[in-house]
Amino acid sequence: MAIDPSANDLHAPGRQAGPIFFHRREFERLLSLYGRMVAAGEWRDYSIEPGREACAFSVFRRASEAPLYRIEKRPALSRRQGAWAVIGQGGMVLRRGHELDQVLRFFDKGRFKVVD
Repeated sequence: MAIDPSANDLHAPGRQAGPIFFHRREFERLLSLYGRMVAAGEWRDYSIEPGREACAFSVFRRASEAPLYRIEKRPALSRRQGAWAVIGQGGMVLRRGHELDQVLRFFDKGRFKVVD
């Protein structure tokens, strides 16, 4: 009986891994941003949606509305466009990158301006 060397490899073709989720440091960084935006009165609620292909941290102005933004971790794209993305309400990718901090710069203070 031969032993298959890929039997324990979670990234082998045909092998199903568990759901994708955030690491502790990533989650701390997301909650830090969330706390800052709640204090500014921009966001009021969030949700976390783990899945087989991606994990999303969605933020809401009100819990009954569609999410304002989704911060998504998709490891399958890590070598191409980057595993991280900020996705707007219409599903448009607003920012994509390899590092979470780089992607979260989308929410820096100078980014938003009041328009009359």
